[in-house]
Amino acid sequence: MDSDLFSRRRAERFAQLLDEANGGRRHHVRSRADDELNALVEVPRRLAAERPDVAVDPDFRAGLRAMVVAAAEREGVAAPERPTGVRNALLPAITGRRARARGAILVGVAAGAIALSGISAASENALPGDALYGMKRSTERAQLALASSDVSRGQLFLDFARTRLDEASSVRDDRLGFSAVLDDMDSDTRQGVRLLTSVAAQRADPTALDAVDAFLAGQRRVVSGLLDRPDHADRDRTRRSLALLDAAGKRADALRETIACGLPAPATGDALGPTPASCPADR
Repeated sequence: MDSDLFSRRRAERFAQLLDEANGGRRHHVRSRADDELNALVEVPRRLAAERPDVAVDPDFRAGLRAMVVAAAEREGVAAPERPTGVRNALLPAITGRRARARGAILVGVAAGAIALSGISAASENALPGDALYGMKRSTERAQLALASSDVSRGQLFLDFARTRLDEASSVRDDRLGFSAVLDDMDSDTRQGVRLLTSVAAQRADPTALDAVDAFLAGQRRVVSGLLDRPDHADRDRTRRSLALLDAAGKRADALRETIACGLPAPATGDALGPTPASCPADR
């Protein structure tokens, strides 16, 4: 798929959602990216409702302004030309949509940058149950919505799985909370592995699997450390997460072999991505 076209469609859909959120006409369409984009549309409201008592660094504010102004000039948002002549009579509607789409990109850049500034710093250590934990998760969803490719998105999911593991290590005397964090961790692991294995299969290139291998090496070690928890149910729940990591490792190894054999991309898949066939014995 043309990544530029895909990004443009996401930007145009984001512009529609922004219009709707601000009382504009509803567009009776749906997109597969709506969940991620709605999370990004929601960020400004959450920032206003849950604003922590932190100050944005003046240098960051100046840099952000310069970045947005430069992007506006590059995209032609600041000074649109007025169409003239009969030939251009039908252009205003198209120009308006493109301007909103470009504006949506700028809003996304600004929202993403702000989410990663002082506000994000205030929530990055929040744990489940803390006041800023919802903001922390909203920031993560905004990062996913701003990701430019499946590789970037897959790596983000694996980063979030690491974050969930750090949270699980800090949850004490709360069996339900511990299990819920591991559930989220496993979900992030599956989505990250699925995206990266899918890219590797589609491109017949194992490079994307390197991120999976690096993730599994560190994640297995830390998850294994949770087996010393005194509660038997916690240890059983931890073993399920370890089993998922083992399955992800086997999937990545099998896919590497399939790519090395020169077999076509697998036609079937599951929660961990494509299910590769075995290489012929004579290869």
